[in-house]
This record gives sequence, structure tokens and C-alpha cells, in this order.
Amino acid sequence: MTFARSKIFMACTLAAGLGLAACSNSNNEAKKQDTLTASAPATGEASTLTERNAQQRLVSTLEKHFKTAGINAKITDIKATEVPNLYWVSLEGMSAVYVTSDGKYLIQGDVIRLGDKQLHNVSESLQAGINKKLFDGLKAEDLLIYPAKGKAKHVVYVFTDVSCPYCHKFHEQMDEMNAKGIEVRYIAWPRGEQHMPAMEAIWCSADRRSAFDQAIAGAQISAAKCKNPVQDQYQMGLNIGVNGTPAIYSSEGIYLGGYLSAAELLNRLK
Repeated sequence: MTFARSKIFMACTLAAGLGLAACSNSNNEAKKQDTLTASAPATGEASTLTERNAQQRLVSTLEKHFKTAGINAKITDIKATEVPNLYWVSLEGMSAVYVTSDGKYLIQGDVIRLGDKQLHNVSESLQAGINKKLFDGLKAEDLLIYPAKGKAKHVVYVFTDVSCPYCHKFHEQMDEMNAKGIEVRYIAWPRGEQHMPAMEAIWCSADRRSAFDQAIAGAQISAAKCKNPVQDQYQMGLNIGVNGTPAIYSSEGIYLGGYLSAAELLNRLK
């Protein structure tokens, strides 16, 4: 079996508790390759040689356990979290998971810190740093950009799919968001293979914005096939944990939520 298809690693979120709204993904296949780094929270650097060695031992233990269980997963990054004896592990082409320091237990999903008025996702800052690097590496010509009116006060990256009702609802507020100084940068994220052709047609259109607007309004878009980034963008979304649309991120890589109204989005950005 492959790790991505194993039932014990099905994606799950605290949707009700965190007030998220998004169209779910109907396809979860990914490929990505990276290098292993060992780092501690906040600084991004392992603080001591002892810590680096401990992390490397943990990697070896996990790899052994994965092999024993017949799980095909490559570890690309590992970081200590604020929770004692709990590490955050990035996997090739999959959402990150948590593991205990002895490598015996793996936890998928969110680890939430309680005690404040707002819930705090323990991995938020860890994942945000990776997300920011990925967003900074995107080329403008590969995105679908709706610029702010006047000077941009905020920039958001939104994984979207024209087949998603919540994406339609979000897009209906584009003029209001742009008027509030929010620049929206869409990243293609078809929720399944059956939606890939529609998104590729939009990205291959001479006027991508016009094609997207028409598709949101219900029109069928056709365009000559071209070299496009849709598959790569879908893959990137999987790698950082996207499992539905819209998925909205700040320019700093922080996940802001699923569907948000213009007012809610501005409040989150502030």
C-alpha cells in the first residue's frame, strides 16, 4: 500500500471548532522531493549538536518503522514543537504529521494549544515558514492576480477551483476586497482529476482573468492546450496540507481559513 492512500492517514481538521468552510478535495495524490533538515522552533536552527543527533536518530527510527509497516513515505523535514517530546515531521508529497520523540506514535491532524481566548495551532508558525518560501518562489505569470485598487495593503494567496461553490462565493466579493486594499493571488487547485481540464483551460487562456470570471459565472471554457503550472500548483497545495478550496493564506504563509467574507478576511489580516 502507499502511505498517501492508507486509511490511517486520512486528512482531518477541526472544521467545526475553527469555523472553517471549504469545498473538499476528491483526489489526493502527490510527488515531491526535498532534502532533510533538522531544526528547532522559532530559530529554524537546531540549537545543539545533541539535539541534531537526537533528531537524526528519530529520523532513522521513523524510517525503520515506515519500512516495517510497508509505508512508502520520505521524511523531508523535522522540527521540535513547543509540546514536550513532540516533533513536527514533513513528508514527501503529503501533509505534515506529529511524532513522539521515541518514534513510536504518529499523530495526524491539528494539535491545539488551549488557555487563550483564541485556539492556537502548534504547527502554524512551523508550516508558515515553509509556505512563505514557496509563495515567494511563485512567478506572477503562473498565478491569477486580482490587484488591489490603489496601493496594496495586503496580499493573500488563495488555492481555488471553479467547481467549488465556496470559491464562487469568495470570488463574488473580489471588487470589495480589492477596494479594501487586498490583492488576491489565485493558485490553481482542482479538487480532483475530473476538474483538472477546466482549470488548465483557464490557465491556458489568453485572458486568464476573463476566463476565470466566465467560468465562475457558469460558462464552459475551452482553450488550446499549453504548458501550464496547474499540476505543479496542485502538488504544492498537497505538500503544505491543502485539502479543500478555497484555502486562504497570508503573504507570510499563515493559513487564514477556508471561505471568508471580505470583512472577515480583512479582520484576519489585521
